[in-house]
Amino acid sequence: MLKTNNPIILSDINACVDNVIQKTGKKIILGIPLGLGKPNQFVNAIYQKAKKDTSLHLTILSALTLEKPKGKNLLEKRFIEPFAERIFEDYPDLDYEIDRTTGKLPSNIRVIEFYFPAGKFINNPLAQQNYVSSNYTHVARDLIDRGVNVIAQMITLSPDHKRASLSCNADVTTDILSSVSRDSILFIGQVNNNLPFMHGDADLPVSSFDYILQNTALDFKLFGPPKLSISDTDYMIGLHASTLVQDDGELQIGIGSMGDSLIYALCMRHERNDQYRTIIKEFEIEKKFGKEVSDIGDLSLFKTGLFGATEMLVDSLMYLVDSGIMKKKVYNHVILQRLLNKGLILEDKITPDSLYQLLASGAIQPKLTSENFKFLQQFGIFKKKLTYKYGNIYFEDQSFIEADLNQDQFNEAIVKRCLGNRLINGAIIHAGFFLGPTQFYDWLRKLPDWKRSLIHMKSVRKINQLYGHEEIDRLHRKNARFVNTCLMMTLSGAAVSDGLEDGRVISGVGGQYNFVEMAQALPDGRSILQLRSTRSIAGSDPVSNIVYNYGHVTIPRHLRDMVVTEYGIADLRGKTDEEIIVALIKIADSRFQGLLISQAKSSGKLSSSYVLPEAYKNNTPDQIRRKLAGFKEDNLFPAFPFGTDFTIEEQILGQALKSLKNRMGNKTSKISTLIRSILSRKIPADILPYLKRMKLDNPNNFTEKLYQKLLIHELKRLL
Repeated sequence: MLKTNNPIILSDINACVDNVIQKTGKKIILGIPLGLGKPNQFVNAIYQKAKKDTSLHLTILSALTLEKPKGKNLLEKRFIEPFAERIFEDYPDLDYEIDRTTGKLPSNIRVIEFYFPAGKFINNPLAQQNYVSSNYTHVARDLIDRGVNVIAQMITLSPDHKRASLSCNADVTTDILSSVSRDSILFIGQVNNNLPFMHGDADLPVSSFDYILQNTALDFKLFGPPKLSISDTDYMIGLHASTLVQDDGELQIGIGSMGDSLIYALCMRHERNDQYRTIIKEFEIEKKFGKEVSDIGDLSLFKTGLFGATEMLVDSLMYLVDSGIMKKKVYNHVILQRLLNKGLILEDKITPDSLYQLLASGAIQPKLTSENFKFLQQFGIFKKKLTYKYGNIYFEDQSFIEADLNQDQFNEAIVKRCLGNRLINGAIIHAGFFLGPTQFYDWLRKLPDWKRSLIHMKSVRKINQLYGHEEIDRLHRKNARFVNTCLMMTLSGAAVSDGLEDGRVISGVGGQYNFVEMAQALPDGRSILQLRSTRSIAGSDPVSNIVYNYGHVTIPRHLRDMVVTEYGIADLRGKTDEEIIVALIKIADSRFQGLLISQAKSSGKLSSSYVLPEAYKNNTPDQIRRKLAGFKEDNLFPAFPFGTDFTIEEQILGQALKSLKNRMGNKTSKISTLIRSILSRKIPADILPYLKRMKLDNPNNFTEKLYQKLLIHELKRLL
């Protein structure tokens, strides 16, 4: 339940920490949001207090702890450190994260998380041992079960300071606020004026908090991870996935370049449809996967548009909003939404029939009650400047009529004087949290409040599952497409998304299981898992991400649905085991199709007479690269379609360092690269600025001289 007392306003962090310890005692179980919304200075202060006073026992419960990037070797450090200083400015790293990554976490302090930055802790036993595998929808419950007694979050305030916005993280905090008794948990809000004021469930009275830390000295730049480049592989995955999205539908996507590639393809489909269809034809997508496209998706422009319901409000969604694709509004009222879905009420035109449809459906009564009146005003069916008293409707001039639709004289006056022009208080996006580059935060802050209010931040339980609000969600999520990524797919249709078969966790399940299961529960919903068909690590030979079997799965085979790789689309729902195997082999890399066929035949799951059709035997990176090259000449499929914080110089250096890392990871190419680099003597003039950026123009020792030569060798290849 929400608190009703006034919060204590403090400007001093240490005073706040002292108050918390006085209230909780020596055992502090601190819950802080996933990702962006952590109140870093407060967390650091309470962490340092416990670090110095070992009689305190501090447990930190969270997920996705953000840390400014740091290089592992000399080249990485010299590339990253100037960039990080420029981009992250005064962002304060979390002390517990630095100590955890360096193995210096004190014994009286424990950090437990349910989601890791991908791959960060794969070789950190302490983090692995303190990982909790939970569906995102269960996290609030798990925090309460673990005895959380303090929730601390970054917030922003309304101009009159009467409202507080959870802004970037309405996800779990709202669930906890509504689930616990008034006195069982302390709620701390640390104000950061750089946060945009977001609406929906994120908009709370300040009385929801026990303490509010308010001091402009505590403002810091929001953590803004830079946009990364989109590879040819990812572009093709996004292109295929874009053909499965229907107009008048709902869309959920995840973070990363594969999500960005889908947004890019959807924008192309809407804004340059002729070019889009030419590309679809060039890659024979309709020829190979026409049934999947016609049954599930479309290639046309978006007329009604899309509605977004996504746990993470990814930054690239702003391009769908700005392009007029994500414009479909939904309303938080079952009867109203049902009438809209049936076309019996129009969003942009309120007519007398709108009122009568609501009356006939039972949304309002003939003799309007106070609740009926509030409902009609809430959604703009009645004008704002009307008031309701004692069964009458009062106008601005204080004249009034009886609120009775049964009486012709009052009915006529209501229709003539009370009706609004169009529906209001709809939403084009429901989201639980957000994280993105600085330009995304700027975009949110600069939106006019009426437009920002079209984005409703909501509890993760309301986003990631149907339970408790199923009727309205089913109406909102028409033609739903839940698009997420996975690491591997087995030929049985199971997905590996969060960990390895030895038990080590790469990231976490997050909301993926919820969305996949929800797609099965909605009659026209589909889950789409995006998958790179192969992977290679540090120059090693590629291996297939479509495998016969694997010792760990995130999504079980019985929840199989759509899978998309750079080579095509596999519809696995309701298919037999053999049909699943055939569909997945068709979208596998051709270098591994033979082995997969052999394995499936050996186990008796694939007919011994099966032969892969010729049309699917040319699934190679070279084929993709060759076909994309012509379109790139027309300025399509750029490395950074949505911009980047990297300078041109840094983009080239980044390519060189990535290429060098791959070469040095392969024994044969490592030797060759070293020999060629050492033999290189003269520094070309066009390479000198890059060496200066890396402080390698005048090397001081053998290591710097070697790195200089290696870098020159790679830059020569790129420039």
